[in-house]
Amino acid sequence: MDFLGNLALGFSVALTPFNILMAVCGVTVGILIGALPGIGPPSGVAMLLPLTFGMDPTSGIIMLAALYAGTMYGGTITAVLINTPGESASVVTCLDGYQMALKGEAGKALGIAAIGSFIAGTVGVVLLMLVSPALAKWSLSFGPPETFALMLLGLTTVTLLAGDDPLKGYISMMVGLMLAMVGYDIISGDARYGLGVPEMMDGIDFLPVAIGLFGLGEVLVGAEESSKAQMVKGKLGIREVLPRWADIIRTKWAIFRGTVMGFAVGVLPGAGPTVASFLAYTVEKKVSDHPEKFGKGAIEGVAAPESANNAAATAAMVPMLTLGIPGSATTAIMLGGLMMWGLRPGPMLFEKNPQFVWGLIASQYIANVLLLVMSTLAIPLFVRALRIPYSILMPLIIVFCVTGAYSLKNSLFDVGSMLVFGVVGYLMKKLGYSPAALVLALVLGPLAERALRQSLIISDSGLGILFLRPISAVLTVAALLAVAVPVVRALLASSRRRAPAGN
Repeated sequence: MDFLGNLALGFSVALTPFNILMAVCGVTVGILIGALPGIGPPSGVAMLLPLTFGMDPTSGIIMLAALYAGTMYGGTITAVLINTPGESASVVTCLDGYQMALKGEAGKALGIAAIGSFIAGTVGVVLLMLVSPALAKWSLSFGPPETFALMLLGLTTVTLLAGDDPLKGYISMMVGLMLAMVGYDIISGDARYGLGVPEMMDGIDFLPVAIGLFGLGEVLVGAEESSKAQMVKGKLGIREVLPRWADIIRTKWAIFRGTVMGFAVGVLPGAGPTVASFLAYTVEKKVSDHPEKFGKGAIEGVAAPESANNAAATAAMVPMLTLGIPGSATTAIMLGGLMMWGLRPGPMLFEKNPQFVWGLIASQYIANVLLLVMSTLAIPLFVRALRIPYSILMPLIIVFCVTGAYSLKNSLFDVGSMLVFGVVGYLMKKLGYSPAALVLALVLGPLAERALRQSLIISDSGLGILFLRPISAVLTVAALLAVAVPVVRALLASSRRRAPAGN
């Protein structure tokens, strides 16, 4: 089936009434979740994933992908109005967005963010459509060694970018890999690490872990930091939010650079929208003719990172769909959902499930149009959500967490697991460890173990097989470099600190 035929198939799936409804619900809930500080995309997807279990997988992923796109913009609302990012990718938007709001230009900041998000999201979907099939065909040549090397690269790059302290990222990853080993051995069938608990013999399900770490854990952190900044006063009607043509012309290159950079960074496993937004802001400040205005209300300082994080969110689906490696914490949870639906992401997904893949791609066009409409017409409605007291919001989120964990297998054991990992998530956030690295390792761990065991079975040279085949050799070397980079940086930093002392 040719390219246009695939796209026509996708729109025939995406434009069914139920799938359009799922896109509308996803974008609406996504903006709302993004606008509420302390929840964020991973938490929203983790809490709503159980709602998709009774649906057709295509409808479920359309809702989750639309929700992901919505949260990217929703975080902008709090970043601009109360200087508090709704999710991590909006952190850099606070620098200029809030300053614009203090000048009475909150509507302009929200409007240019909506335009940049729409353009970047649409271009990102076009690139997703062009890149994914080619990458899927290339990955058809993967055997077990290549698959393991790819999983290893995904784990190392994700952990490298998981936080300020790479060591804590690696510790989080190792905990996730240990949890992934609980249950029956995939080759011999022997029970391992189950501690005699029957519910643990099938392994630890990622969903209660994800809901606990991201949902309940974030609620506990938010309860501790429940004091909110004051919201900036000002008109936010349609006339104020719709940007003037002069503003669009002024920011066109910022939006363009942010879109290209966001997609390029988002395709890399583990980089994600947060890295893309910071990089886009840094580059925009360097190329600007008036860098001194950044941090004081420069509209380019809003347009560039907002374009970058939306393009990166779309790009993160490329490695998820084609290689089975999540590009961000949110797509890691989506990846787990695909596996629970019985779909195996990777090269054969395009061959065996074209309706699913192309329906998802086509739905992203619809989601971007809905996002543009809602981010201009319904801004006053979402702003009102910021006035909900946290004392009311927190119990509602906890109910969602408990219901989501229980609905997986109607098991109180899963609810207990979610509560335990909620406390673990709170402690990880307070101590600077990465819940995202743990969840990603839990999702990728069984796939990596299976590929490694298969590679060793077919190999006479042990781990040498990873270096004897061209693709696996390149991927393995890249993974080793990803591990070596933070070590080299730490050694260089240590030597610089010693040098003045020696002098």
